[in-house]
Amino acid sequence: MRINCPCCGERGIDEFSYYGDATVTRPDLTSPTAMAEFVAYAFERANIPGPHRELWYHAAGCHLWLVVTRNIATHEILSVESARDVALARNANAKGSA
Repeated sequence: MRINCPCCGERGIDEFSYYGDATVTRPDLTSPTAMAEFVAYAFERANIPGPHRELWYHAAGCHLWLVVTRNIATHEILSVESARDVALARNANAKGSA
């Protein structure tokens, strides 16, 4: 499998480290149901075949954090984005809907 890093171009998977599901968000510690929310956050995953967003780190390259959309049934990489850009877009959308 090869990942097309936005900074370095296409690289082998051995240059990257996988850091998990990029779609989950950490629960609020002050929530009255924080314990149940953290259990769900840490252990409950649907794992449905098809496109999935994952967090990767370019450890042996530019050290960029990436959000990789990958079909987990075929391993085909559908898109690669800077995690910073994804977070900025998410925050802009959250502010726009508030």
